[in-house]
Amino acid sequence: MTAPRKPPKADPLYVASLEKGLNVLGAFSSGQQFMNLREIAEACGTDKSTAQRFTHTLSQLGYLEKCAKTKRFSLGKRVLELSFNYLRANALVEAASPVLIELQRATGERVNLSLFDDLSILYAIRQSSKREYYFSTLIGRRMPIWSSSGGRAMLAALPRAEVNDILKRSDLKPLTPRTIHDPAGIRKKIAQAQQKGYALTVEEGVMGEVVVAAAIIDADGRPAAAIHIAGSLGEWTAERFERKFGPLLAETAQRLSHHRFANR
Repeated sequence: MTAPRKPPKADPLYVASLEKGLNVLGAFSSGQQFMNLREIAEACGTDKSTAQRFTHTLSQLGYLEKCAKTKRFSLGKRVLELSFNYLRANALVEAASPVLIELQRATGERVNLSLFDDLSILYAIRQSSKREYYFSTLIGRRMPIWSSSGGRAMLAALPRAEVNDILKRSDLKPLTPRTIHDPAGIRKKIAQAQQKGYALTVEEGVMGEVVVAAAIIDADGRPAAAIHIAGSLGEWTAERFERKFGPLLAETAQRLSHHRFANR
């Protein structure tokens, strides 16, 4: 489960009861597809009675669905509707979509767009190749910002103090045997991304996969997103993949950078 952002102390506008209700939905982000009341209460740090009230309300609104036979809950269709509405209203996603379609057709490889979200990146667009693991980049999937190529590309655009803060707050747990997870090694990869204009990872997120990514910078000079191209080590060496797609990706990200993507 993604840790919720903590509000400033003594925030008079913060509604704690709303936070608790949303935490019920967030409990399903840890890979749990179906949960009973006890599991939901434990995940949210609340009692079973409170969890029952929240799950009943969310079920009535369509954000949860309850199996009549097992009494277990799952996310409802209204959650998918919210996700669609977010993507439709996001100006950066709208601007990047045709560019990523063009990039996928030109490369033949999987192309993704991820969004910056504090300690994570969040996949928002996926243009798939004909050969890939389906689970590897589902839309809405989170990955640690420090270990992913897109995350490191975005970290390369941040001040050093901010990078240090993010690394300090992150759980540097490796995803694969090849994940670089020591702070010094991560900083070295970030420095390389600063120098090249893109980041490269080799089997750090998924074994057998090589990925290059470049950051999209917003009008305020902040990293907003990253474009990724992913390939199979069964067809590419890491060196050839980087040489072929790294500069192209950096140029593509530059085309989308320094615009003001206002919410509509």
